[in-house]
Amino acid sequence: MPSARLPTPGTVHTPDDVLDQIQSDLARSAMADPVTGVDRRQFMFYSLVAAAASTFGASAAQAQRAISRGGPALLSDNTARALIAESLLQPTLEPLGNGEAPAMQFQPYPGGTGAAIARMARERGYAAFERSAFTVEPFRGTVPTSADDIAFLPAHRLSALIKERRITSARLTDIYLTRLKALNPTLLCAVTIMEEQARREAAQADAEIAAGSYRGPLHGLPYGVKDLFNTKGVPTTWGAADFQDRIIDSDAEVVVRLRNAGAVLIAKLSTGLFAQNDQWFRGRTNNPWNLTQGASGSSAGPGSATAAACVAFSIGTETQGSIVSPSIRNGVSALRPTFGRVSRSGGMVLAWTMDRVGPMCRTVEDCAMVFNEIHGVDETDPSTITMPFQYDRNIDVSSLRIGVDNNAPKEFVDGLRAIGVQPREIGARPTVPGSGTGLNVEYAAAFDAYVQRKAKEIGLDLTTLPANGVPPTATPAAGTTPSPMAPADWNPRFVRGRVTPGFEFLQQQRRRYMLVAQWGEFMKDLDMFVGNPTADIGPNAQTGHPCVVLPYKFEAPAQGGGPNAANTANAANRPAPPPLNPQPICAVITGALYQDDKILGVAHRFQASTDFHTRRPKL
Repeated sequence: MPSARLPTPGTVHTPDDVLDQIQSDLARSAMADPVTGVDRRQFMFYSLVAAAASTFGASAAQAQRAISRGGPALLSDNTARALIAESLLQPTLEPLGNGEAPAMQFQPYPGGTGAAIARMARERGYAAFERSAFTVEPFRGTVPTSADDIAFLPAHRLSALIKERRITSARLTDIYLTRLKALNPTLLCAVTIMEEQARREAAQADAEIAAGSYRGPLHGLPYGVKDLFNTKGVPTTWGAADFQDRIIDSDAEVVVRLRNAGAVLIAKLSTGLFAQNDQWFRGRTNNPWNLTQGASGSSAGPGSATAAACVAFSIGTETQGSIVSPSIRNGVSALRPTFGRVSRSGGMVLAWTMDRVGPMCRTVEDCAMVFNEIHGVDETDPSTITMPFQYDRNIDVSSLRIGVDNNAPKEFVDGLRAIGVQPREIGARPTVPGSGTGLNVEYAAAFDAYVQRKAKEIGLDLTTLPANGVPPTATPAAGTTPSPMAPADWNPRFVRGRVTPGFEFLQQQRRRYMLVAQWGEFMKDLDMFVGNPTADIGPNAQTGHPCVVLPYKFEAPAQGGGPNAANTANAANRPAPPPLNPQPICAVITGALYQDDKILGVAHRFQASTDFHTRRPKL
């Protein structure tokens, strides 16, 4: 039988070139094998289509679809010829990793980013767009001598001590490294403790400060970053065993900005597996106030390490509650900024239109100090924007339009009134059914490369996923070990979006814009509002509004529920678990878009009249 030939890549330019050559070869072999009875022409057709798929960059699924439309009998049909050739001549696509941004960028302001900038320029003037200087107030009183007393000082107080050269960065770094190494076996808050690098950076900070080269409020302060940001020379694991030894040879933009500000990176702090909850490949990160509780997630390590004074401050991220939830669970102060205010470049992507980066600290003033350094436009993250940030620790709260709904914590509202806030009653926030259903599509796109890799390892055909995107449960073969992402354990967040039609995703985005517009109308007469601490997390993931988390009382939290639920037995009438230890209980102030400075100012005014943030867990 004459040998079958495929055209040489680069010499074939049309579908007919492929099919004419295949048809010519097949015509010469149109006979059955006298021994096997197999139709050689049909056998050759299937073989050549499969080979052409490999040669010309078509996927196996495309080639299979061409074959399934009828085989060689259709070769004379022009429609079939075009269909098969189209599947064979698909261009080879550039592979996409986790970070490549889509052409479409989310704009939280209903009129668009340009309109938001124009409005802010009218209200505050163009000079307000320049980065403000953050003034650290002098340290008053005696410097603590105890390492623990020093460790629990707010970052802005440590900043004053360093600036006044009453403590060195080297000593401070040693204090935090010692605490990290002692407490991490219990808390599991750190993935990698960067001792050698931290000591080197601290020594450099001290030398610069001694030489009069003071960089600003963060100079010499030891901090930790959530372990989904790239750090050159150090593993970036995303909480996954698959990546526990992976080193990415670059630094995330937020790490670069903090280094330029003189901050000392001492640890990569834990995140739940692929930024989900507080469970990662070494176990569960724990709440230092109540070790029987997880730290919540996914910024579990930043929440736990900050509450336990293992760092001066930390950097977390949020897609849908991952700053707010662990801050509430661990009783710390935090800022979830307006969408687009801090670069995410070099960080793991879950959702390009929702992910945000923010500080998690022991005080609100710390959050303002850190945010002042990290906010602003970054050309490597097209979602970013520079807007005015003018933190005022003495803000006139009586002049602000602050809403309160019936589910807001009463003690917190009473405290706001005591400092001069004149709250106005508000009702339910806008909702648009179906506005949040596109999140799975972003998840799936961001993790396509990883999912394809795992699918090959477990033998899963991603072209045959059912309509709900969840693969059927498979039983491992005898004597084999199940894969970490075997079908039974498959994370549906990463696969459901693969089967969502583009039409449905676009319709969801249109509904999301309706929600954005309705929230714009709702907030037009408000600077901020207070509601139930967790009630607006979902909607604000869609709309991009900022919020600040801060403690407002100190008592035992609820077992198994939100921070304000009752300590009761569950529905099955099983005995209630032992009561939890008292800890800071948090409230949330949600702000109008780009009013991050105002909500921080109000939160600081409240916090300055309390001491809940000064309490310490017993470890």
